[in-house]
Amino acid sequence: MPKFLIQASYTPEGTKGLLKEGGSGRRAAVDRIVTELGGTVEALYFAFGEDDFVCVIDLPDPVSMAAISLTVKASGALTTRATPLLTVEEVDQATRRQVAFRAPGA
Repeated sequence: MPKFLIQASYTPEGTKGLLKEGGSGRRAAVDRIVTELGGTVEALYFAFGEDDFVCVIDLPDPVSMAAISLTVKASGALTTRATPLLTVEEVDQATRRQVAFRAPGA
């Protein structure tokens, strides 16, 4: 199952919602949206600095990640970045694949 790193920052409106619901309320919301699409939340941490929270989730496919991303961004409550994560074994497979590439100007 594909794994994704999610990094998110609350907008002022989103921060008001966090203050109202607390961290456990937001964790429940993340769990709900991910499990409804057949995924699991591996980890979720709140932070301060550039990101307000980070999480690692497993989803059945990239389309599910896109659906979550579009829905969350449309709310206007946060900005997010989703990064696909690869296992060591997947990187090993990638290193064994032949790719026809010519550098610009070469």
